[in-house]
Amino acid sequence: MAQPRSRGAVELSLTEARRVALAAQGFGREYRGSDASQLQKLLTHVGVLQIDSVNVLVRSQELPIFARIGAHDRRVVSNAVTKGKMFEYWVHEASLAPVDLHPLMRWKMRRPHPWLGNYYSRNRALVERLYARVRADGPLKAAEVSTRVGKKGTWWDWDDAKSALEYLFYAGRVTTRARDIDFARVYDLPERVLPRNVLNAETPSELDSRRELLRRACEHLGVATFTDLADYHRQKPRDARAALDALVEDGALRTATVEGWDEVAYVPKRLTIPRRVTTCALLSPFDSLVWNRDRNERLFDFHYRIEIYTPKPKRRFGYYVLPVLCGERLVGRLDMKADRHAGVLRVEGAYLERGVAAKSVAAPIAARLREMASWLGLDDVAVARRGSLATPLVALCK
Repeated sequence: MAQPRSRGAVELSLTEARRVALAAQGFGREYRGSDASQLQKLLTHVGVLQIDSVNVLVRSQELPIFARIGAHDRRVVSNAVTKGKMFEYWVHEASLAPVDLHPLMRWKMRRPHPWLGNYYSRNRALVERLYARVRADGPLKAAEVSTRVGKKGTWWDWDDAKSALEYLFYAGRVTTRARDIDFARVYDLPERVLPRNVLNAETPSELDSRRELLRRACEHLGVATFTDLADYHRQKPRDARAALDALVEDGALRTATVEGWDEVAYVPKRLTIPRRVTTCALLSPFDSLVWNRDRNERLFDFHYRIEIYTPKPKRRFGYYVLPVLCGERLVGRLDMKADRHAGVLRVEGAYLERGVAAKSVAAPIAARLREMASWLGLDDVAVARRGSLATPLVALCK
């Protein structure tokens, strides 16, 4: 049975804070019904699915769903976008979110683009020409109107056409209908993609939008500092402070102290503390449970950095490393890749956290690896003998 906590200021042990956070993020729960209905239930907990181009294992937006509900139809997210249930925007980095979040993002759409600055004033004719093209001819990819000469450079090496379309996307004048096989955005008009009731919904003031985003962030996180709350939807703390103060004043959020935390924490108006959380999950580096690295250290004593852009000789754990959640702790990390040509899910390295016994976690982790391989259509799991968890996993995954 969960323990309800009375109103007013709250004191939480670190163990209680972990349980609150895990439950808020949708772990340790049963998800039933169709894949589409399970996705909608999951989104009430996480609110946002961060997306990323790296596909060495699987697209990052798929992993948070697998972590919480296990194997599912891999088309469920793209189907939700096609049916107008989710939309893409810069919510927490590039993200997919339920369409009811769209009105709360409009204040951001009215602001200058964070990277392109005054691009519109210098390139108005091009921006409007491409907007007219999308309006007249339908969905459009940047490659179809590229002005590039020679090979593309880095990921952010945008030519003028791509920059113009990204300006329109940030401003909300176009949205994405889909991502193509190469992960490129397919741009279209919002009125041809999003439901009419969403587009016609009243636009809240910036303050009201910020308030609601912070309130939702607290529901998604369970217990969080102000910087945690602001980070969830990528608000700058200095711009969101008035919204936080208003939420506390009217009782929508309550203050809390957490064992070992230096900063004041906040919890939702209604707080329930689970007696335990039972789960085993392989987490995307971009999962909302772990995307805030400072919070990982405060909540789980888990130091985590992505090493994708680190030269191979300098990597400590590997290229695409997934934190592993067992019970109420982050117990280790796995360097993983899907070898689609060979039909093998490869674990290039498997590492335990300090103080974790392999015999207590190896079996459930191996079970999740086998489930993931099947979900990805791979025949086998192969574990390399690198890391303190490797040997028991090799034996269990044969």
